[in-house]
Amino acid sequence: MSRVDEFFAERERLNELVFSRADLLTKRFFALDNDAYAEGALPRKIKELMGLVASLVLRCDDCVTYHLARSVEEGATEGEIVEAMGIALVIGGSIVIPHLRRAYALLAELKGGKNG
Repeated sequence: MSRVDEFFAERERLNELVFSRADLLTKRFFALDNDAYAEGALPRKIKELMGLVASLVLRCDDCVTYHLARSVEEGATEGEIVEAMGIALVIGGSIVIPHLRRAYALLAELKGGKNG
């Protein structure tokens, strides 16, 4: 099982745990988060790239993994992803670099390359 497959399996397991105990507020927030990435005036691919940028700037590795994988699933090219990650670096500064390194390793894995 790949690192991404393991991530999504663990995410699903933990979401089931959350939903089995969550109150209405939490369930509504999860629904809002899901709905924000639906096709609209902006296509899903662009929304996932935006999520990737925000995740890098906020330094959330789980979020980076999720949005990077979803960006690839939505058809983002490596060039589009690299440009988006460059924007995150400019916005977030050098503190983003460790997360950027891990994102590049994951991108290589997702694209079937080495160094992943």
